Amino acid sequence: MLALLAFVSLSFLPALTHAESRDVRIGVYQNSPKIMMGTDEMPSGILGDLIVEIARQEHWQLTPVRCEWQQCLELLQSGAIDLMPDVAFSDQRAAIFDFHHTPSLYSWSQVYQNSEEHIQSIIDLHNKRIAVMDGSIQQSYLDGLLKSFSVNAQLVPVRNLEEAFELVAGHKADVAVSNARFGDFQAPNYHLEATPIMFQPAKLFYATPKGKNADLLQAIDHYLDLWQADSKSVYYDILQRWGGKVPRPLIPAQIWWWLYGLMALLVLAVGGNALLRRQVRQKTRFLQASEDKLATILNTIDSYIYIKDTQLKYQYANKKVCDLFDTRLEELLGKSDEAFFDEQTCLNLHQNDRKVLSEGKRLVAEEVNRSNDGRLRTYHSIKMPLRHEDGSIYAICGISTDITDQKQHLQEIHRLAFYDTLTQLPNRRLLIERLQTALSSREVSPRSGALLFIDLDNFKDLNDTMGHDVGDQLLQQVTQRLQAEISAQDTIARLGGDEFVMMLDQLDTNSGRARSYAESLGRRLLAVLSRPYQLSGHICNTTASIGITLFDDPKSTVEELLKHADLAMYQAKAAGRNTLRFFTPDLQSAALARAAVEADMRVALVSRQFLLHYQPQVDMEGKLQGAEALIRWQHPSKGLIPPAQFIPVAEATGLILPLGQWILRQACRQLVEWSQHPYLCTIPVAVNVSVRQFHHPDFASDVLEILSETGAAPHLLKLEITESQLISNMESTIYTMNRLRRKGVHFSLDDFGTGYSSLSYLKRLPLAQLKIDRSFVRDLLNDANDAAIIKTIIALGQTLDMHIIAEGVETLEQRDKLIELGCHLFQGYLFGQPGPAEALHREYLTRVEVPFTPDQ
Repeated sequence: MLALLAFVSLSFLPALTHAESRDVRIGVYQNSPKIMMGTDEMPSGILGDLIVEIARQEHWQLTPVRCEWQQCLELLQSGAIDLMPDVAFSDQRAAIFDFHHTPSLYSWSQVYQNSEEHIQSIIDLHNKRIAVMDGSIQQSYLDGLLKSFSVNAQLVPVRNLEEAFELVAGHKADVAVSNARFGDFQAPNYHLEATPIMFQPAKLFYATPKGKNADLLQAIDHYLDLWQADSKSVYYDILQRWGGKVPRPLIPAQIWWWLYGLMALLVLAVGGNALLRRQVRQKTRFLQASEDKLATILNTIDSYIYIKDTQLKYQYANKKVCDLFDTRLEELLGKSDEAFFDEQTCLNLHQNDRKVLSEGKRLVAEEVNRSNDGRLRTYHSIKMPLRHEDGSIYAICGISTDITDQKQHLQEIHRLAFYDTLTQLPNRRLLIERLQTALSSREVSPRSGALLFIDLDNFKDLNDTMGHDVGDQLLQQVTQRLQAEISAQDTIARLGGDEFVMMLDQLDTNSGRARSYAESLGRRLLAVLSRPYQLSGHICNTTASIGITLFDDPKSTVEELLKHADLAMYQAKAAGRNTLRFFTPDLQSAALARAAVEADMRVALVSRQFLLHYQPQVDMEGKLQGAEALIRWQHPSKGLIPPAQFIPVAEATGLILPLGQWILRQACRQLVEWSQHPYLCTIPVAVNVSVRQFHHPDFASDVLEILSETGAAPHLLKLEITESQLISNMESTIYTMNRLRRKGVHFSLDDFGTGYSSLSYLKRLPLAQLKIDRSFVRDLLNDANDAAIIKTIIALGQTLDMHIIAEGVETLEQRDKLIELGCHLFQGYLFGQPGPAEALHREYLTRVEVPFTPDQ
């Protein structure tokens, strides 16, 4: 009653009008991991996930158009699609397409070979067959590059990158050209490997037809600018997800495009010098011009490039090195590192340089250099020997790239990958790794361990009533209290939400003493967590439920232990909360029983064991005004199973989604069948919609598709939702309801009065009906509070221009009292039990009713 009286005291807020969502046709071709079609037939990959997230934020409706690369560009130019991802900018393309400003991704081109080839430079491509995507910038660039070095090679045009890799794997081409992200992602699947040849660093964008869809590009720029500036944003989550675990390289993906570009230019330059040496007798007059071109290239590269002789004195340095040392090239030549770095840095540099000279091999190393003025920077260095024609080494060439900032970014990515951003505790991934290590160690060092699964009680209520900021403060204070109770060798991790797991790794080998210690710690945690919290000036109280499982068997699995602790925690919840429970085989049996119900349900969905019963809804005169569709399960061996025994399992396992679609489809088919009946043709059918089903992103589209497929009248379909569905994501709820309401579908708020709904939200919802919960009707005649609540609900419905129906009406006295209070629609056993559609048809076949028809 207090919850209901709370709504009446709230003011009504004006309704929020939602703009129509925008349909956006987007081209999708296969270029994993950048862009591909996902299993849900929506764009996937790095650029796919980015545009799906932007579309969700902007309420765009994406319509993927599958196409090959060249076909995608043609469709974009003709305006058949609105948006194309993964387009490299060029002046030629800018003449026919529009681009946004902030690059969505960085990439570069690389040549891939099978293990039988030994391609090391651009010169080695002479007389080779090179598979390259037709119409791509790579094709025209590579053609010009080969001609500039007088390399005669055959370009084999292909439709897509998979075809290029298949040609090389099948020995129908010698090498393939691909962007490095696709190549590194797919090369192992074709037994190919990368060559040192890299070229054409590129910035990738989303493109639109020329002069069209400027708003799409503006929105994309907005989110890219916002996300790329925040290392905790969804942009870096997507990059991390498609890169797998935190990568081993020292430089993050967004930096490799220019680093590899620098390396590629150096390889090209060295290759060019080799070619010029072979042709020096015939083309002497071109040598000086080529050397000038090389110097220009090296001086424009954003890396430190240098050559040292065998005495480790500088013989060449590009402009970047001169700027670093604040000196001119003439002053630098002949000097060694001692003139520019401290003693320890020089020792490290000389050690690497001498290793190249002595072993004659290419060396890749991370070098931390401190200059004489004290500046400390980290470099990714590649050093290689330079040889005379007789093979003797006369110098070393080095390329060093400053990666100080990138290392900091990597450390941040590692933190994001393995630690919770709110509490700084290890996350699920790190917990699983540590737990697997603990299990493996049991093979050589037998001892007991324990997992404590800790879940805060009623955390959602605090979050909903006081806000997420207060909820975050509580989680941080809980973290501090938990950390104060564990030893250094133990782990406390946050799995997400209000769930924490404590791993005790060094318990007694005696299981009894181990259990006693775990229980003692658990009860201490219960006491610590139940103390009051100071949150934003408020004193708040909460408790926790703890599930404990012991482990000492190295054959146990991580998933099994987490599942056991989770089952024990839910047993503690069921025991009244603020307590702990140990895992027992009985809990496993209950879980197996639920699993058996799930398995039977999957079979039932396929073999059509479910059926719908209908319960009549009548007016004061007993005339039929509607019916509610109720699911039943006709099990082949267990008989008719009521929904209370299988709906919770369906909700927990996700089976409620296909089951809910089946219910909607069957109810709509029944509406079509009744449309041929002279008295039932205008009877609406109410269908209950679960929280999980309603908040699925395709829910509204599925409903409209089923209506179209069956031919049922939308205004005769009434969807019943509960108050709990209004609490989560109110704006999305309003948007979904308005979308369906515009098509004629009606909504009823089920079990009204049992939850907590703000009147300001209630006013904004397109509801046609409030349903008084049966718990108020049951004690209506004996409890004055229930009568007052029902009277308030009826007054509220009249104020909001909604119809009121009472469910669970079983006696004439209840009906009469409800009429007295102002309720004129009823549902309950007094008027008929749920039964097959045929029973409802027979019951009202000879009656002439005046059905209630909602406003259309």
